[in-house]
Amino acid sequence: MKSKLLAFVARLNASRKENELLFWARVATIVAVIILFIVKRSFWTPDTLFIVLLAMFVVLGQARNFLLRFAPFVLLLLTYDSFRSIADDLNKNVHFWEMIDFDRWMFGGQLPTATLQQWWWHGTLQWYDFYFYFLYTIHFVVPLVLAIVLWKVREHLYWPFVVALVGLSFGAFITYVIFPAAPPWMASDLHFIEPIHRISSDIWRAMGIEDPQGLYAKLSPNAVAAVPSLHSAYPLLFWLFIVKAFGFRRMGWLFVYPLSMWVGVTYMGEHYVFDAILGAIYAIAAYAATMWFFAWARGRDWQFRADYHRGFAWGHAKTRRR
Repeated sequence: MKSKLLAFVARLNASRKENELLFWARVATIVAVIILFIVKRSFWTPDTLFIVLLAMFVVLGQARNFLLRFAPFVLLLLTYDSFRSIADDLNKNVHFWEMIDFDRWMFGGQLPTATLQQWWWHGTLQWYDFYFYFLYTIHFVVPLVLAIVLWKVREHLYWPFVVALVGLSFGAFITYVIFPAAPPWMASDLHFIEPIHRISSDIWRAMGIEDPQGLYAKLSPNAVAAVPSLHSAYPLLFWLFIVKAFGFRRMGWLFVYPLSMWVGVTYMGEHYVFDAILGAIYAIAAYAATMWFFAWARGRDWQFRADYHRGFAWGHAKTRRR
């Protein structure tokens, strides 16, 4: 990785020397895109992220490679996101009590969400509220960032990551159809459990959003897609691939990301512990099944093995032996 990073820095330096005006124009464009991404809070979905990243790679002169790699990835995620929004129309039998009963059984009759809010929520936002919700809102950002990192420095893991992520997402969608489940804040609104404060609404208002409910409708079109928690599943899947790519000794500490997410979604009333546990199980299953499949395919087909180590780059496939 160090050699690739040094090579990348060398290419940047060479590009700057070749045409300094163009180089700084590219840098300015990238900075402008990042600022726009931060300021425009609607840029938190796969389609808008794709447009932002495409603009950056056009500036860097890598638009074709980016499109070949990421258009199928984003198309599949958009298809999943569209399916997710209709899942609650396919099955109106919303489940409330299974998750409540599990959490109370696991924690001696207490709901972890209520307990965490008793400890940490005192009517005003604290720094950890922003920390937890920041992690919650980068749900669609991290997959694309990690995909780019794998593409650039661990190319052979790019397609396994995409396959695992999409498989995990569609596995969750099937579960949403079969088992639509309400989150804690909804159960609280209907008086099935003790009062739970939806902290995210306070955070959006603190950021100048006066209609959090309208924003929720755009960001999360299916309010009963809670089991499994993909906000809990994605971070664990990312951690597994990061450890696979760079080693546990170097990157094991990043387990703080999924751990923080599990605590955060429970504390904020977005998910039960049951949802988070099932999400983690789905992530492990998706990772294990994908790695098994690619290992099996490499063992059976020499061309697949060669393509795997090239990252299945289009335009580089060799003719098969006859």
